[in-house]
Amino acid sequence: MAVNELGGYPVPLAVADLQLGRGETIEDTGQVLSRLVHAVVLRTFEQEKLSKLAEAASIPVINALSDYSHPCQALADLLTIRQHRGKLAGFKLAYLGDGNNVAHSLMFAGAKMGMNITVITPKGYEPLKSVTRRSQEIAGETGGSVTVTNDTAAAEGADALYTDVWASMGQELESSIRLKVFPPYRITEELVAAAAKDVLVMHCLPAHRGEEVAAAAIDGPHSVIFDQVENRLHTEKALLAWLLTGHAGPVR
Repeated sequence: MAVNELGGYPVPLAVADLQLGRGETIEDTGQVLSRLVHAVVLRTFEQEKLSKLAEAASIPVINALSDYSHPCQALADLLTIRQHRGKLAGFKLAYLGDGNNVAHSLMFAGAKMGMNITVITPKGYEPLKSVTRRSQEIAGETGGSVTVTNDTAAAEGADALYTDVWASMGQELESSIRLKVFPPYRITEELVAAAAKDVLVMHCLPAHRGEEVAAAAIDGPHSVIFDQVENRLHTEKALLAWLLTGHAGPVR
């Protein structure tokens, strides 16, 4: 949709549509695509593949999701917060659930903008230590903070409560285990009531209603979840425009 609205022509390609399925290296694919298109948007599991493609390509390569990070989602999230609260610096966001790619990008993006990010996970499901360490270094330079804890009480008083599904793509076999471990980290109406009175309820979708977030929280007056959806479109238009022209232009 973003490419269409910018007047471009999106070409969706699955692995079966590429020579990768016939043994071509990711590096060769990067060089081939660089001769045919103006940018690549890749959604994959392995961050290593994304990095190799970007290194080999001479055109912009955008991470639409990897097992390491989800930066386009974080851009939309920050825009949503700024729309509703006017500023990012000092804003307190509590993320509850799996310390996954979404958590990683929120830590990096929030730290860069001087936000106070608290990631609350069950023991053993924390973000990568390297991500925590680097995001804390960034926060030290911007006046923000990044905290990782297993204590759900850390969400009290938060300006935003954010969650994601308990089992991401590729983790379906772990679902039964996670369903036993994660319930205390659910966003409930009680947790919303214990946060700031104007708290924002956030989710990157798709949501499993009644699991990681109560349906009443999704549909309640604090929810900005569907604003996040719309802002994926606006921020990705701006990102494409900036990468291709050096100027993002107005975000409508």
